[in-house]
Amino acid sequence: MPLFLLDILDAIEAFMNRGGPVLTIIMGLLLIKWSLVFERVWYINTTHRKNVKNTLAEWNARTDKSSWSAHQIRTMMISKISLDVKNTMPIIEVLVTICPLLGLIGTVTGMIEVFFVMSFSGGGDAKSMAGGVSKATIPTMAGMVGAISGIFAFNYLKANIDRDLELLEDHLPINQ
Repeated sequence: MPLFLLDILDAIEAFMNRGGPVLTIIMGLLLIKWSLVFERVWYINTTHRKNVKNTLAEWNARTDKSSWSAHQIRTMMISKISLDVKNTMPIIEVLVTICPLLGLIGTVTGMIEVFFVMSFSGGGDAKSMAGGVSKATIPTMAGMVGAISGIFAFNYLKANIDRDLELLEDHLPINQ
C-alpha cells in the first residue's frame, strides 16, 4: 500500500479516537446515508428512466384515455412510479435528522468525561480536560457536517423526483 494512503488512514484513526465511540456511530450512519443517496441517484438515472419510458409507451398504446377506468389506470401508473422512485427517501431523511442528535450525544459524553476529570483533579488541570473537550466538540462537528451535507443531497433528490413525477403526469394526457 502506498505511503500516503497509510498516512491518511493514520489521520482518520487518530481523528476517530479523539472523537470517541459516538463518532464511530456517526461515521456508520453517514456511510449508510451516503450509500442510499448514491443508490437513489443511480436508480433515477437508470431504472427509473426505463420505468418512465415503459409507462409512457404503455399509456400511449391505449385506445381508451377518457373513461373512468382509464383515469384510474393512469393514477395507478403514476403512483407505482412515485412509490418506486421515493422508496428510500424517508430513510435518508431520518438519517439526516439523527446526525446532529448523535453529535449532541457526543457532546454530552465528552462533557461528562470533562466533569469526571475535574472531580479527580480539582478542576485546574487543563491538559487532562482537553481530551474530554475534544470528545465533546468533534462528534458535534461531525454530526452537523453530516446533517448539512445530507440536507443538500436530500433536497436535490427530492427536487429531481418531484420534477420527474410532474413531467410524467404531463406526458400522460387524459382525453376529455
